Amino acid sequence: MDSDGTQDARGTHATPVPRSRSAVPPRPLAPPMPDGSAFLTWLRTPRPDAAPGVWRFGHRPRPEEEPEIVPARQLFSGAVIAFLVGWLIWSLLWNGYLGGWWLLPLQAMTDSWTSPHSFSRVVFSYAWYAIVALTILVSLARLGRWSEVWHRFVAPRFRRRPPAPAAPVPEQDPAEWPQLRAVGAVDAAERLAAEARAGMMRDVDHARLVRAWQSVRSGRHSLATFTGAVLTDGAAACPHPSGARDLPARLAPHDLVTGQVRLGTTADDPRNPYAYRGTGLALGPELLGTSLLAIGPAGSGKTGTVVRPLAESLCLHALAGRAAVVVVGAAGTGLGPADAYDVVVRIGNPESVYDLDLYGGTTDPDEAAAVLAEALAGDLADPHPGSDGRRATTVLAQLLGPFRAVHGRFPSVPELRRLLDGAPGPLAALRTALEGSGQESLLRELDARERQMAQPGDVGGVLADRVALLDRPAFAGFFDTSGQSRPFSLKALDHPVRVRIDLPARGHADASRMLTRLVLAQFTASVAVREDRSLFACLILDDATGAVTPEAVRGIQRLRSGNAGAVLTLRSLDDAPRPLRGPLLGAAGCRMALSGITPWDGQDFAEVWGKEWTEARDVTDRQIIAETPAGKAVHMVRRVITGKAPTARAVTVRQVERERWSASELAHAVPPGHAVLSLTDVRGEHAPPLLVDLRG
Repeated sequence: MDSDGTQDARGTHATPVPRSRSAVPPRPLAPPMPDGSAFLTWLRTPRPDAAPGVWRFGHRPRPEEEPEIVPARQLFSGAVIAFLVGWLIWSLLWNGYLGGWWLLPLQAMTDSWTSPHSFSRVVFSYAWYAIVALTILVSLARLGRWSEVWHRFVAPRFRRRPPAPAAPVPEQDPAEWPQLRAVGAVDAAERLAAEARAGMMRDVDHARLVRAWQSVRSGRHSLATFTGAVLTDGAAACPHPSGARDLPARLAPHDLVTGQVRLGTTADDPRNPYAYRGTGLALGPELLGTSLLAIGPAGSGKTGTVVRPLAESLCLHALAGRAAVVVVGAAGTGLGPADAYDVVVRIGNPESVYDLDLYGGTTDPDEAAAVLAEALAGDLADPHPGSDGRRATTVLAQLLGPFRAVHGRFPSVPELRRLLDGAPGPLAALRTALEGSGQESLLRELDARERQMAQPGDVGGVLADRVALLDRPAFAGFFDTSGQSRPFSLKALDHPVRVRIDLPARGHADASRMLTRLVLAQFTASVAVREDRSLFACLILDDATGAVTPEAVRGIQRLRSGNAGAVLTLRSLDDAPRPLRGPLLGAAGCRMALSGITPWDGQDFAEVWGKEWTEARDVTDRQIIAETPAGKAVHMVRRVITGKAPTARAVTVRQVERERWSASELAHAVPPGHAVLSLTDVRGEHAPPLLVDLRG
């Protein structure tokens, strides 16, 4: 049995999925661990519920509000003074300076006793002394905060390593697969538990089998098929189509039980909520489902500390049958090894095995025209609907429909360029082929195109110039529509596919931006019509410069409803049109400002993060004027000791509304290697802007 969505996605996998394990040998695996103790410890580690963005693996929740901590000097002085006061009170009582009233209860209880020096009376008297002394001690210990002194300064020196947690009962031990035992699949549970104890199971195996079990619970596969696969293959059952059970290498900490990847540590800073300080900062599909926008200059760590860990995490999710991921970036930018992906499209590289489908795998001319128009002229469109965007879609539809009706396919890049240029030969050939075929509607499309070409301001010339950027010798073997290449289509997002698209690094900047818009447009169009939306689909754009268009922003807003998300990075918000900066920040539920952004970018973040009510303290010092000779003498002594004139301090506390992070703080107060990040998950829960150390 295959896990959900693991059928071959129209040739998109580097290795076809064997239907029989005897037909093709499985991919070699890493040597197993000597025992499964490390895996079992990982699996049994508590993962309590936490606020959005908190690394849940082994997390210890903290109070919502910071407890008031007395300074050590004040705490010690108070404890010593309380001890001295207690000693003084006891001495005064014992020596009779405060009278004998405290002995009256003792005398009332022992007056009736026959012998004043009996052993029982002596014992009772000293017991009464102990009760009085203990009462004084407990009262002054509370006043002197002796317990806080003990817990803060004494107990940690004697604290031993906590005992190992007791083994969980089988009904609660995830390593024993209680969900299988509950439905009678005891043999399958025993097989998986034995392989876990023997070190034959990895975290990816566990996540993949849990995903397959969910498909059984939902009715997509039968229990007999699942248990049969487990009894046959053990932890290797329900494989990914590539046969891989892990990535070649991992750079970031991952927890596939919660689906999180740890990006850093929330700084212990007063601007961060107390419950977040010192905790790990992690992201998962529940947060990426609202999309992430990261802004930071070159060298701020966008690729190494944000993009690469997220791509790595989503590739692990894909191996577990949970997600499909498409990563787009310039060639050589460190997006992970080629072995970590099923499909690697190296545009402009003659050695590339895969091609990119220019039309997104669709057969509908209108849909293909809309997506291609967004790629060719999306950055020229007005921020409001209409203008060049719709005209470009109309022009392309007028050509793609007739061409497909005649040739059974869409035009290649050279053919499309000639059609947009208005060359008489190709248009005449289309007209000749359509005449007599009874397709008068397509002939009318050609007539309309020829009339528009003769009018000033026709957008066809602009589209032809844009297509010319792809009609270069470097791209001669790409974007083929004749069936001679292996094109990758984003229609494959119904399957847990891992895709990396390398854009030309040099000499073709405009073409790279246009291809970025093309992939983004195809992604937003494809996820909206997926059949299997249980798979989380994510697009990662390492550099989204030129991809922020009105239609792109609207498409990002629609991703959440399709169980999809996007990760976009920009060097500056200046790389997006000014009218679209606010909508772009509003469309992304997670926003990250890395160290080194400009004050102008900081102003946009400050506006979108809003303000909060804070407590402001105004402190004023007023000099005290002594009126009497004794007061003047005391003031002179204080001035000699402290070096300052005696003053009286007045503190005014008031509630004020201030920005969570000001533009100046974002531009100048974020240390290198840090970022300020706000989060929103798909359920609508929020986390305020957090200062995060991406190196921790």
